[in-house]
Amino acid sequence: MKSKSFPAWVGIALAFYAFIAIAIAESGLGVLLPSILAAYNLTPATVTILFFSQISGYFVAALTSSLLSDRMGLTRMVLLAAICVTSALCIYASTPHWIVMVITGTLLGLGVGLIDAGINTFMSHKQGSANLMGLLHAFYGIGALAGPAIATTLLTFGVNWRSAYWFFAGVVALLVAGMLWAVSQRHLLMDLPTSPHQSAGGNLRQALKTPVVLAAGLFLLIYVGTEAAIGIWAYSVQTIGRDTPVAIAGYSVTAYWLGLTIGRLSMGQLMKPIGATRLIDYSLILLIAGLLIWWLFPHQLWSLPLLGFALSAIFPTTIWLMPRRVSGAIVPAAIGFLTSMGSVGAVSIPTGIGWIADKGSLEIVPMVMLPLAVLMVILQRWLVKNTELIADTESI
Repeated sequence: MKSKSFPAWVGIALAFYAFIAIAIAESGLGVLLPSILAAYNLTPATVTILFFSQISGYFVAALTSSLLSDRMGLTRMVLLAAICVTSALCIYASTPHWIVMVITGTLLGLGVGLIDAGINTFMSHKQGSANLMGLLHAFYGIGALAGPAIATTLLTFGVNWRSAYWFFAGVVALLVAGMLWAVSQRHLLMDLPTSPHQSAGGNLRQALKTPVVLAAGLFLLIYVGTEAAIGIWAYSVQTIGRDTPVAIAGYSVTAYWLGLTIGRLSMGQLMKPIGATRLIDYSLILLIAGLLIWWLFPHQLWSLPLLGFALSAIFPTTIWLMPRRVSGAIVPAAIGFLTSMGSVGAVSIPTGIGWIADKGSLEIVPMVMLPLAVLMVILQRWLVKNTELIADTESI
């Protein structure tokens, strides 16, 4: 029986919801962390093992996403990943054992990594993909805003932190329901055409041997780590390091995520007149300027939204460029590697910056991040020099 034909927006809508769901599930942890520390009698140092268990899941996703999508198709892979995330959140909500929660972090990282890789691969092949890629990551920003707000609201009303995770599991379970419906209708809405002559394992090996893929993976590891580190440490820098009033500091961090979301909503329109590579170049210049302002002028309030806007286009544009930088056969493996490396950066770089700040002071956080931005400029220049884009403005 052939797959049914459904409007293209059905798959796109599910992709957008998938990013909202995983963003809510990931971002809510920051608000729930004090409750988890108390429940398991942990310290800020010992709880980091949970973050690193998630990294192991991202690594597995990096190595298996292209193999699974080739064997199962993207639709079924996203379904499997959504089941993994829902199951992990249910275990988070119910287990009385810290070691079980740590082990489950690998399952959560695997599910999030597969969804991230699969949806980014799907979107990168769509017509008008620059606008869609910006919208996709804007929806992740919306989820990142919603997760802490939902967790805070539930805790404020006296709801136990475990119930918050049950709520998050319900959010992701709606994605499971949507993907089950798609599969039951034999509607492979996210699948891409494949060649029977292609070997998924061979494509993965080729991707991991391709210098452009490795450089782009390191670039996104640093980028996502930078984005996450600002989101994690900005509030502490402002309140503890600079004695900024709590409300003002909180709103400035909200403004950071708002700047990120607005930038991603406008990414497609910005790319049209200047092109994808120049958009990244200009974004990195603005990032360095924003970090300098945040570091040297501690009492201004507009550097954080500026940083959010500066960062907004870098990740989705880099993903969008990958099918135009490497052969089509290795695109799924390359994007799977890139997204998973980004997830690794989201844990490792904020942790490293926290260790450095612990030895010095929170005031040095903006200064410590400047070398990361400079390294991104160097990697970006190398990528531009060593790749010939296949129609830089194609499908914008």
